[in-house]
Amino acid sequence: MKISVIGCGYLGAVHAASMAKLGHDVVAVDVDPVKIERLAAGDAPFFEPGLPEILAEAIASGRIRFTTDMAEVAGARVHFVAVGTPQGPTGAADLTYVDAAVAGLVPYLSDGEFVVGKSTVPVGTAARLAASVSESVPGATLVWNPEFLREGFAVQDTISPDRLVYGVPSGAAGDAAVAALDEVYATTLADGTPRLVVDLATAELVKVSANAFLATKISFINAMAEIAEVVGADVTALADAIGHDERIGRKFLNAGLGFGGGCLPKDIRAFQARATELGVGESLDFLADVDAINLRRRAHVVTLAQDLLDGAVAGKRVGVLGLAFKPNSDDVRDSPALDIAARLVELGATVSAYDPQANGTAARIRPELTYVDSADAAVRDADLVLVLTEWNEFRTLDPARVAGLVARPVVVDGRNCLDRDAWTAAGFTVRGMGR
Repeated sequence: MKISVIGCGYLGAVHAASMAKLGHDVVAVDVDPVKIERLAAGDAPFFEPGLPEILAEAIASGRIRFTTDMAEVAGARVHFVAVGTPQGPTGAADLTYVDAAVAGLVPYLSDGEFVVGKSTVPVGTAARLAASVSESVPGATLVWNPEFLREGFAVQDTISPDRLVYGVPSGAAGDAAVAALDEVYATTLADGTPRLVVDLATAELVKVSANAFLATKISFINAMAEIAEVVGADVTALADAIGHDERIGRKFLNAGLGFGGGCLPKDIRAFQARATELGVGESLDFLADVDAINLRRRAHVVTLAQDLLDGAVAGKRVGVLGLAFKPNSDDVRDSPALDIAARLVELGATVSAYDPQANGTAARIRPELTYVDSADAAVRDADLVLVLTEWNEFRTLDPARVAGLVARPVVVDGRNCLDRDAWTAAGFTVRGMGR
């Protein structure tokens, strides 16, 4: 099938390359000529495992092309809209790019074609856009197909997702849309992926409600970590114990610095803003506490660092391991790790920071940090070491070797990812989260 993908950011670039991997003829459009030039050359503009390989394969096969000219989408049967919805000044989602993408696409639409929203939008957006599309091209149909990508696993989550959700209108148009999407995802469906067909509003709610639930689960265990530290309990053992309850589960019960990135923080704030607009803001009042707990974790680590440095941060050397909001990513949007490092610099510390992938993206936002090219360089002569992103490279560090590099053997395990016994045996004072 010939398809188009509008937007070549994180979501769009992965989706376009993945659709080509599934055998489709893809044209991908973005307004940024530099981004398009890089993608056309097979150079992914961000780090995502597996993307360079499928991008190179797609380009070599001729099944994908990148352009800034929206007119080139003409003739595609399915048009995916995969642009960003950043947080606006009030916390609500900024729909500027979604509206512009659909408006730019409409002149090239024909009867029998489908506009498929992938972006995370406030509930009600799809109905509004559907009306606009049908008014301009009566034979075209807008549907919503939310994404559920995990950074670091985005290619896998696109080609082999844990579910597919189609938000479609009722009647013949909806039936035709389901048939078209089934053709797009034929390989995925053949592998047994569950498919749910719902209305537009439900499809919009699926993504934001999933993110709200995950954010709540993370903040819950971090709230337990705060209590555990006061009473002398171990939050990791607590999570193991309650995680055996199949109603709860162990995933997303890892206490640490809290969540960050380009999805969970903005999505829960946008969800609250939309609920308020709808007159049911009290339904999501609890998300304000979820957000507050999450942000509190960052301040807690800074306070802990101050305590371990005897209250005198100014002039001290701090080695920071990890800047991305999660491993296997170079994304530092709303990253707790980068925020903590920057706060310590503001308090007068000399911070040497290292991340296997995110040094470059972090430096563009926080140039005041000193960026080094290895873990050894980050911890050398440090009065305090902070492990802030759980990269496997940091999990497997030899604590005895690190002990020979630091000025003082003190480490804050911000992700509870280190072998505490091994680090203690090497002479380190180890402080975890809720332990």
